[in-house]
Amino acid sequence: MAETVRCPAAGTLTGMTADLSALVQAVDHVGIAVPDLDAAIAFHCETFGLRVTHREENEDQGVVEAMLTPAAGGNGAAVQLLAPLRPDCAIARFLERSGPGLQQLAYRVRDVEAAAARLREDGVRVLYDSPRRGTGGSLINFAHPKDTGGVLIELVQPSTTSPEDAS
Repeated sequence: MAETVRCPAAGTLTGMTADLSALVQAVDHVGIAVPDLDAAIAFHCETFGLRVTHREENEDQGVVEAMLTPAAGGNGAAVQLLAPLRPDCAIARFLERSGPGLQQLAYRVRDVEAAAARLREDGVRVLYDSPRRGTGGSLINFAHPKDTGGVLIELVQPSTTSPEDAS
């Protein structure tokens, strides 16, 4: 039987005071940067049996993206495949610097502005002054990887409308 390990109290390891536990609802998705969205979709669907649940172009972010989930259903985290629409977007720069691979971890939050404010209180750099539009009309912001152990952390506040309404 696996032993349950409890997390230390907020701030005891890092010296930070921001406890986001009341705002973080779940791991929303992991983002993977890919040079060819269609090829990546085919690989994940054929190899792992995932299915595309949402696809869109996000001109503001400069990406074309697809959200994939297990065909069997469930309400776990999704896989987000991100391909650049133009050479000056963040995903294009990531691919140039690092090649294809894991680009970000996204937490679903109740209130992206409140979560970003709590991070700022502890000196964590947040990339945008105010939330931007994300997948399916969600609101997003990012915590800088230099302040989060080398991982780009996305904060996602889901849209209150369906993805079709947000497009």
